Amino acid sequence: MKIVMLARNPNLYSHKRLVEAAEARGHEIRIVDTLRCYMNIVSRRPEIYYNGEKLTGYDAVIPRIGASITFYGMAVLRQFEMMGVYPLNESVGIGRSRDKLRSMQLLARDGIGLPATTFAHDPKQTEEVLKVAGSAPLVIKLLEGTQGMGVVLADTDRSAKSVIEAFRATKTNILVQEFIKEAGGTDIRAIVIGGKVVAAMKRNGAEGEFRSNLHLGGTAEVIKLSPAERATAVGAAKSMGLNACGVDMLRSDNGPLVMEVNSSPGLEGVEKATGLDIAGKIIEFIEKSAKPGATKTKGKG
Repeated sequence: MKIVMLARNPNLYSHKRLVEAAEARGHEIRIVDTLRCYMNIVSRRPEIYYNGEKLTGYDAVIPRIGASITFYGMAVLRQFEMMGVYPLNESVGIGRSRDKLRSMQLLARDGIGLPATTFAHDPKQTEEVLKVAGSAPLVIKLLEGTQGMGVVLADTDRSAKSVIEAFRATKTNILVQEFIKEAGGTDIRAIVIGGKVVAAMKRNGAEGEFRSNLHLGGTAEVIKLSPAERATAVGAAKSMGLNACGVDMLRSDNGPLVMEVNSSPGLEGVEKATGLDIAGKIIEFIEKSAKPGATKTKGKG
């Protein structure tokens, strides 16, 4: 099988592991810089070029598109889809998961557990937003934030109001969520591939840090999920339309609550915490799924 990976940095752990796993299973895999691809949009003859070379003959594409280049990355991925190349994750699913507001609306529609969340545009509605979200502490998130960046914990109602008004003054879109105190600064990341949870880890925040992201100094350990947590992770992946993703959840008194669905989850933390070959499981899924006509959207949407 001939596979192309869309990624800007070939030296990242996740990207090197995917290459190792593909080659170990006898596949040809090539990493191309997403931003150096360009498209020839011609009726019934879609083409993609990379550094002057036409990219043809690929059976599957693995999109590892950074959040900062989502718009262009999805355009390149759609072009591959229209050429009939099977995507590990389709552009529509990636777009849903990258839009925090849209993803939460879809998860809520499908009955997936979520923290109480509010969103408003008018700065004059700050008081009303706080009434809906509940009393402090509250978590205030930038819609465009990633890896724990752009997330603020407001300890008091007064500080929550100040933070919201400060963001609003810069015309920044934010979500306001209840703080799940019982989670204790930890969360769960479940890796879902092909509608099944294949690995899970608990992430513990650094001392004095309410965010548990490994990029911020958190630690990880293997964890066994409850049936409800497994069902929530699988349901969240299905809501987004993602074949392979990381689902971040909190353990609450009301059951598992989804915080985010990541279409390009890092593999280093979960592979080292669990000892499992997640990269190999991804390649195995592609082997089983990459058939002509298997792409659902063909670049639509």
